[in-house]
Amino acid sequence: MIVIADTSPISYLVMIGEVELLPRLFNKIFIPEAVYNELSAKGAPSVVQSWINNSPDWLEVSSISPIDDPLLVHLHIGEKQAILLAEQFKADLIIVDEKAGRKAAQQKGLNVTGLLGILDLAADQNLIDLPSTIIALQKTNFRVAPSLLKSLLNRHHQI
Repeated sequence: MIVIADTSPISYLVMIGEVELLPRLFNKIFIPEAVYNELSAKGAPSVVQSWINNSPDWLEVSSISPIDDPLLVHLHIGEKQAILLAEQFKADLIIVDEKAGRKAAQQKGLNVTGLLGILDLAADQNLIDLPSTIIALQKTNFRVAPSLLKSLLNRHHQI
């Protein structure tokens, strides 16, 4: 399975101590160079910078050919490159959280999930304690509608 990830989902998984879910669920994750650069940027949380500077074997940084795509012009560079990489690799899944990035990826026919989708899948496989993972996520600056979290917890009978 070919899985491409954007910056945000990886960053939050690192911050809540659950980044190892990615190889457990998918074996290998591909990221474009722009995502690597965003994860290692001075503005990124120090725990994320430290993690990416000692990145695991299951994470592969890939370069892409720059393409002018009008559908992607309004996106951040990491999202743009992740979508282009997903197209180039004919990826099975792209992990992206930002609404505009998700919409653009879906318009291109890509199979899209986000951080909550990863946590949902991990909970389905009993890889995490969903309530405590959600609590950890809420201690970060991750923004999500409370109704979405409640729905996810309800789905797993955790409320």
